[in-house]
Amino acid sequence: MPSRPSKDLESFPNPQTERDYEILFDCPEFTCLCPLTGQPDFAHLRIRYVPDTTCVELKSLKLYLWTYRDQGAFHEKVTNEILDDLVALLSPRMLEIDAKWFVRGGITTFVRVAHRRDGWTEENQRPNTPW
Repeated sequence: MPSRPSKDLESFPNPQTERDYEILFDCPEFTCLCPLTGQPDFAHLRIRYVPDTTCVELKSLKLYLWTYRDQGAFHEKVTNEILDDLVALLSPRMLEIDAKWFVRGGITTFVRVAHRRDGWTEENQRPNTPW
């Protein structure tokens, strides 16, 4: 039976809770619909996080992102919603999403959203560039 879109994000225990380490998902084929025109919107998402006690299961993330394919949402809303859902699932030490929305009307849109647990800081801050 083929896979189907699902909002059911799943997690598994972090195998290295005593260490800060980064997980990066590169999602170059994200799609949703423009809520005004119904036309497809395309984005390249980069999800970067430092797990605490759990990590997101990759297949569930893929099926979750697929649910947006037929959903109308503004770029800002969808990027923030994905962050909120992952933070609710994982309670990570840090989570960022960089979304590069493809050209629409001659304008490329970048949306960056972030979550930092209170008191958590990165020892080696990356340059402030989304790509």
